[in-house]
Amino acid sequence: MSTSIIAAVGSGGIVGFMLGLLGGGGSILATPLLLYVVGVKQPHIAIGTGALAVSVNAFANFASHAVKGHVWWRCAAVFSVVGVVGALTGSSLGKAMDGDRLIFFFGILMLIVGLLMLKPKKPASAECRPVDLRMCLVTAAVALAAGAASGFFGIGGGFLIVPGLMLATGMPMINAIGTSLLSVGAFGLATALNYASSGLVDWWLAIEFIGGGIVGGLLGMLLATRLSAYKNILNRLFAGLTFVVAAYILYRTWGTSMIG
Repeated sequence: MSTSIIAAVGSGGIVGFMLGLLGGGGSILATPLLLYVVGVKQPHIAIGTGALAVSVNAFANFASHAVKGHVWWRCAAVFSVVGVVGALTGSSLGKAMDGDRLIFFFGILMLIVGLLMLKPKKPASAECRPVDLRMCLVTAAVALAAGAASGFFGIGGGFLIVPGLMLATGMPMINAIGTSLLSVGAFGLATALNYASSGLVDWWLAIEFIGGGIVGGLLGMLLATRLSAYKNILNRLFAGLTFVVAAYILYRTWGTSMIG
């Protein structure tokens, strides 16, 4: 087995492990791992390939939530369809931007995600809202914004979609998490197909990355039950890792992103 395959499978395993262990957030490591560990030279190929891997992971997790009855299907379908428009728009803008500058902004996004991971999560008491014009407009606006951000950066965007769904519909957090995964998968797939139309997805690399992610995800889920009491500590450790990776990205891209 070549070094590049080991790097791809191992990097996918790290992302899958983090997703299984923490239940979210880990997918933001996909693009940095593809760039700086696997050795993908073009930032746009790393983003397009990472978006495909994120999509497959999201659909796999969505299936388990659907079986448990956590999905509000009508909201999931509407949010996904509207958000895909945003994802296609965002990914088109991302493709048109200079790769180094795009990765620089990605580093800033990682800092924001790290800060959100440090914020204590309070149990949310949601109250279902009536399905009226206001709710539909708010849901559509949130879906477009989340889809555009997801497509622009090639990320899952669950950290935006979950609170967005709760804000728009008043659904409980566990339902927002399960429902959001259909959107995460749809946005990632739309982004990946948009990038693929420009030849910016490495399909074999994606398969290797996804394969590692499946194994890593299973290990992460097995360990998650044993470490559930330490969830806050794990979130802080992951936030710290996110800050380190973000700092490295900003260091690598500062000069080139500021040129022109």
